Amino acid sequence: MTGRAVTFLVPEGIDDPARVSGGNVYDRRVRDGLGARGWRVTTVETSGSSDAAAALGEVPRGATVLVDGLVALRASEALAEASARARTVVLAHMVAAAFPDATARATDAERRALTAADHVIVTSRWTAEELRRRGLADSDRVTIAVPGVDVPRAQASSAAETSALNLLCVGIVAPHKGQDVLLAALDRLSGRGWTCRIVGSSPPSGSFASSVAREAQRFSGRVRLTGVLEEPELAAEYRRSGLLVAPSRVESSGMAIAEARGHGVPVLAAAVGGIPDTVAGGGALLVPPEDPGALAAALDGWMTDPALRRRLRAETRAARDSLPSWSDTVDAVSVALETS
Repeated sequence: MTGRAVTFLVPEGIDDPARVSGGNVYDRRVRDGLGARGWRVTTVETSGSSDAAAALGEVPRGATVLVDGLVALRASEALAEASARARTVVLAHMVAAAFPDATARATDAERRALTAADHVIVTSRWTAEELRRRGLADSDRVTIAVPGVDVPRAQASSAAETSALNLLCVGIVAPHKGQDVLLAALDRLSGRGWTCRIVGSSPPSGSFASSVAREAQRFSGRVRLTGVLEEPELAAEYRRSGLLVAPSRVESSGMAIAEARGHGVPVLAAAVGGIPDTVAGGGALLVPPEDPGALAAALDGWMTDPALRRRLRAETRAARDSLPSWSDTVDAVSVALETS
């Protein structure tokens, strides 16, 4: 168990509570979990392409380096050079080419990085299949390490009919998360007694986030953007909420979805990416992506059908015992680092 060492290149600020994202949480849990398993982890935060390239240039011959996918895209040429002298493993949280607004520069950088890497770790079966389909990584170079879930003792009450109309949406306020689709759906349900909390960071220069904030104001306080919440406050939101809504356009696995299920909260989500796999144990409704009408109809069904709510809550409770743990995640990453 001794002597195992890895340099982990991550984006700057993964421990910053104001920069909460699924990728940052995953990176932190992997870093800490590897350390607990006897790995000597040297974590290097990088703030840009030159920073990342310099860090990769310092990786010694024969070393093992684990590179977050965002860092790999920023310094794909340096990663390819590092692969000639060190074992390089890319942790791909998402497939950049799958985004509708992906640029040729980003997709080219992704191809250079992933084809040069000795191994690729992904967070869902969908991501692995997408990489193979796009010719970015063959199956024998890919390890699937799905995000874990901390299942709390306290969870949403199975009889909490009073919370049924409290909707929750968790994720960075950005186009791929689809908060605009959610607001368009809610606009069709103005006669219902719902409330909605949108939890997540808003990029300071993001026109999309500003547009969502403006649209939310039209709902006279029924929609609230909370910004980033620390863990106790977010746990409280799960406890008070009846349904998590995830209207994503692109999603590799959906960590907020898994987290909601750990809290006993059913899910209504777009059937994209790795989401169907994440909710395979039941307790969820899936709708087509980018379809406010279909989302509104599913929300209306949730709000008006007590039998549906009871069924989804029961399925969610039953699925909690089969949710993956972070220990499972780190075990998979550890094996990939040792055998890549």
